[in-house]
Amino acid sequence: MKIEKIQKLKERFDQHAQWWDDMHTVEIWKARDLMRLLGYEQWRNFEYTIQRAMEACINAGVEISLHFQASTETVVLGKGAEREIDDYILTRYACYLVAQNGDPRKEEIAFAQSYFAIQTRRTELIQERLGYVERAVARYRLRESEKQLSQNIYERDVDDEGFGRIRSKGDTALFGMSTAEMKNKLNMPPSRPLADFLPTLTIAAKNLATEMTNYNVEQRDLYGEQSITDEHVQNNTSVRNMLLERNIVPENLPPAEDFQKAERKAKRLEKKLAESVPGLENNPAMLTASAEETPTKYSTRERIVSYLAEHVEVTSSELAIQLGVSAATISRYTKALAEQGIIYASTQGKTRIWHQSARDSDTNI
Repeated sequence: MKIEKIQKLKERFDQHAQWWDDMHTVEIWKARDLMRLLGYEQWRNFEYTIQRAMEACINAGVEISLHFQASTETVVLGKGAEREIDDYILTRYACYLVAQNGDPRKEEIAFAQSYFAIQTRRTELIQERLGYVERAVARYRLRESEKQLSQNIYERDVDDEGFGRIRSKGDTALFGMSTAEMKNKLNMPPSRPLADFLPTLTIAAKNLATEMTNYNVEQRDLYGEQSITDEHVQNNTSVRNMLLERNIVPENLPPAEDFQKAERKAKRLEKKLAESVPGLENNPAMLTASAEETPTKYSTRERIVSYLAEHVEVTSSELAIQLGVSAATISRYTKALAEQGIIYASTQGKTRIWHQSARDSDTNI
């Protein structure tokens, strides 16, 4: 995330902060304000997130009443009528727990996780942690898409050695040189994965090409090593050409910090953050500590239900892209969820999916 974006988000979050007491010792936010800051549209969905944050507070051994205070707010309706609506007063720690129950791939939530953890509000620390989270999420998506590709081609008469050749030829198409040559250019250990030293942009480029290959392998039912290799090379070439059109030469981008070192640094930073947040002193693990934990905090099933609860209606292809999983995975899970009555799905035209709450009420208050 660019520093300008971080500063704008910080200003927005700062503007909604209030003081609980005249001595300015306890900083608070209204839940309704926080809902909008985090990009939620419906109160019912956000209140569910608050309830999960309360459970996390209890599990951490922290007195819940010190951080979550139920309240009401008066809103003006049409013709001067007024109505009382539910709200909460949240401390910085409560806001942090709420943010931790969101998806860090959303910019507002990823920012909030760092913002509420870092009491000193040092922008450079927020930027450093967000940089790690973004890179960790990108690596996770690449790993998952390559895992899916491996499964797809195994079902199409391609063995592990063939998968290695397909992936290597894809790298050659993307970087204009082999994987081994690219590792040498980055001056990295030949035994380490290339992605460990690639910047986030290049990791995302590799993932995009791999996702395109996965999609076309499934949609066109490609079979055999040669046909899948041709598809993967074409997709990596297309991504390379797109980057070159924007004056980005992927093989010339500077190497990123060794991801293993970045991960250790992030853990040290998170330990310091834990010491600065009430209730986390003895629970540093509540902070996202690794690439594995960042995107996999919830199961695929939970992520689908959570996303639909917030966005109400999406197409199956949109859902696959947003969650970073294959179309086949979305189809399998949504079929099961629909049979359980948790979601609704229509196959007229593009498959569209609804959360059950979409039929409960049309009010957003």
